[in-house]
Amino acid sequence: MKLLILDRDGVINEDSDAYIKSLDEWIPIPSAIAAIARLSRAGWTIAVATNQSGIARGYYDLATLESMHARLRELVAEQGGEVGLIAYCPHGPDDGCECRKPKPGMLWQIAAHYDVSLSGIWFVGDTRGDLDAALAVDCQPVLVKTGKGERTLAKPLPEGTLVFDDLAAVAAHLLP
Repeated sequence: MKLLILDRDGVINEDSDAYIKSLDEWIPIPSAIAAIARLSRAGWTIAVATNQSGIARGYYDLATLESMHARLRELVAEQGGEVGLIAYCPHGPDDGCECRKPKPGMLWQIAAHYDVSLSGIWFVGDTRGDLDAALAVDCQPVLVKTGKGERTLAKPLPEGTLVFDDLAAVAAHLLP
């Protein structure tokens, strides 16, 4: 199985320091949607691991989050692709869960769902927390410069981190 794991905010859609609280605020990055569809059509399974502490903070509810993910699936399907498992952490930073990145719980959930080893699987994110979660499970850390990626790039990265302009550049690298 060719599995690619993506962070959501800042990789697939525009990010906001004020949180993405509604479907109207969920603004896809067009080249990212096209990249996901292209990878999917080429036989890649695309999974998502996303911290969604806005739920714990009361900024939006689970139905709103599900509407954002339904829209993501719809946009990718319109281009002939498919989004696989979307794992999310609804907890706040102080809740002590095992799923909130940089903890690896969501990545373990994806591995269990697909019955795969995560060793060497690419995890694409835009924050140090994404990169640290990747390292915790022996995934290949991949940083994109979209979202908070430029800010992350301004500080030292874990050794071996791959860096791309955006998700479209990741897809171009992975596909012939």
